[in-house]
Amino acid sequence: MRTAFIQELLRVAEEDDRVMLVVGDLGFGVVEPFAERFPLRFVNAGVAEQNMTGMAAGMALSGCVVFTYSIANFPTLRCLEQIRNDVCYHQANVKIISIGGGFSYGALGMTHHATEDIAIMRALPNMTVIAPGDPAEAAAATRAVVNWPGPCYLRLGRAGEPMAHQSEIDFQIGKAIQLRDGDDLTLISTGGLLPTAVAVADRLAQQEVSTRVLSMHTIKPLDEEAVESATRETRAMATLEEHSVIGGLGGAVAEVLAELPSRGTPFTRIGLPSAFISRAGSSEYLREKAGLSIEAIVERLLKLLDKPQQVGAGRRPAHS
Repeated sequence: MRTAFIQELLRVAEEDDRVMLVVGDLGFGVVEPFAERFPLRFVNAGVAEQNMTGMAAGMALSGCVVFTYSIANFPTLRCLEQIRNDVCYHQANVKIISIGGGFSYGALGMTHHATEDIAIMRALPNMTVIAPGDPAEAAAATRAVVNWPGPCYLRLGRAGEPMAHQSEIDFQIGKAIQLRDGDDLTLISTGGLLPTAVAVADRLAQQEVSTRVLSMHTIKPLDEEAVESATRETRAMATLEEHSVIGGLGGAVAEVLAELPSRGTPFTRIGLPSAFISRAGSSEYLREKAGLSIEAIVERLLKLLDKPQQVGAGRRPAHS
């Protein structure tokens, strides 16, 4: 996703001379093309994220569209006061880019696990929160936030994420994208687990479960209409995210459901527990340990639907 981001940022910057990039002394293998092409619109603030954010706010209030860029929790939690007071309070045109949502930097330990960021950023007034599901959404979101007024948080994967969309997408901030239709279950995903959501839907089809898959790339403002439609048109609903189940996509959807007229739609949040993960390893390893493997997700959803798992469904028959 980060490659898709920087490539699209270069294209946007060619068209709009307001666009600037401020980094926290990292990511040079990725951001060097921007620094070389636009040296007067690139700033390395050093390992000083508070300064990076304050500087970006000042530039934005002078008429620029400023992207701040760092990994995991550094452009958010380390400088949260500056984001709240300098950026959000003044509705400054600052776009905060966090590389490595969830367990993307899992090998570096819990300090690099971005697992509470959506909840925290979503709680800030005037902040728009976006977590694209694949490189296509990441590129589209980069272009979209330039023209979206005020503060934005763009949560990206690290690199190598597979493409979930097989055709051109209509990306609109605040509008979910439907990848599959179904009437048994709605599976709403945000961020890098979108390819997993598609794989889960394929596996559920082998269990005779028809699954609607929604990419809820924007968590704030949430597409409430898509949530409400799912309660009317499918029998059950679940959210899927590589983030704490508290305050992220699951929390946002639960808030919408709580204020709807009673429909009795079964609902579950699939994500990370509100706990520090002391293990270190690849994102795939940590996802499996946290119950975010395809198999574990399928098992939970079948229980939600009160549907027994068909043993051997979708598998090749054994040969004697």
